Amino acid sequence: MQDLGVKPDSSTFVSLLSACAQVGAIGLGCWVHEYIARNCFDLNVVLGTALMNMYSRCGNVSKAREVFDSVEEKNIVAWTAMISGYGMHGHGSQAIELFNEMSFDGPRPNNVTFVAILSACAHAGLVDEGRQIFTTMKQEYGLVPSVEHQVCMVDMLGRAGHLNEAYQFVKNISPKEPAPAVWTAMLGACKMHKHFDLGVEVAEHLLSIEPENPGHYVMLSNIYALAGRMDRVEKVRNIMIRNRLKKEVGYSTIDVDHKVYLFSMGDKSHPKTNQIYLYLDELMSRCREAGYIPASESVMHEVEEEEREYALRYHSEKLAIAFGLLKTGPGVAIRIVKNLRMCEDCHTAIKYISIIANREINVRDRLRFHHFKDGSCSCQDYW
Repeated sequence: MQDLGVKPDSSTFVSLLSACAQVGAIGLGCWVHEYIARNCFDLNVVLGTALMNMYSRCGNVSKAREVFDSVEEKNIVAWTAMISGYGMHGHGSQAIELFNEMSFDGPRPNNVTFVAILSACAHAGLVDEGRQIFTTMKQEYGLVPSVEHQVCMVDMLGRAGHLNEAYQFVKNISPKEPAPAVWTAMLGACKMHKHFDLGVEVAEHLLSIEPENPGHYVMLSNIYALAGRMDRVEKVRNIMIRNRLKKEVGYSTIDVDHKVYLFSMGDKSHPKTNQIYLYLDELMSRCREAGYIPASESVMHEVEEEEREYALRYHSEKLAIAFGLLKTGPGVAIRIVKNLRMCEDCHTAIKYISIIANREINVRDRLRFHHFKDGSCSCQDYW
């Protein structure tokens, strides 16, 4: 574009920043920000919001806040984007503080704003605050809860272990039948807290209304696996095969030297595959020596223990992390983006890797950010 003499404008930068945010390419995103500043482009609210979104989704929420503070005329989208940024990083208190500031001084919160703040409460375990905000949304602002608000409430209550309250919330939704997304949130809570009987009931209801959604079968299979019912796991797997249903493929991306690399489970397409696998094997052996125990029950298939551990070892995020550690120098933070929710085993393993490699490792999965450092995660195992 520049070679042809075409000058970029605000729309160009918004598109570039959106692409950077999608794959977690913070290096390229920072370059775009520097280009904007160097060429004296006006930091209007649209461009500012795009920068905030990029920094938040690439793991630097403090930089997103700097941009937010520098935008002079903030609209509802800018406020909501910053609240959402705090939420995805688990900073629920900051999200509520900003929401309160907005309520007093900023534009009137809308439906999207309430989704952002309720989601922030869910990820931070702020149940009392979330309940109050949900009530405020209905009574003070006169907003009718949408499916997204309902999902946030079930997710918040379920994560906190209030399964009976969450289930009652779902059952009380009227006049329409609760949306599949609401039931899915309920099912996730059952799996998280190993409430097998209720989980099976919810999963069977979901399959009756969405029989072609492979995600429901996978979740039901995982619940059976955690309960030790491998006969049921095999039955669910056979149903998926018979109906030609395939689970969504997980992949992870990593930005190294302004180039984005993609890995999938067991991926051997990279030219340095042998080196990556050898290094990952060494890492995982050292993790085992340090006390890591693979969560082999999370593997769906009914196979021998050794095979299940092998399947876990080469998950996409582990491969991406091994590659990142090989390609970057000491002290450089590793930043990964995963398209699905990170599994329990990877979450545990990465805590150990952060100690062994002496690196900060940031992973953005489908739900939120995880900042691993010195053997602990910013989510405090609440995700």
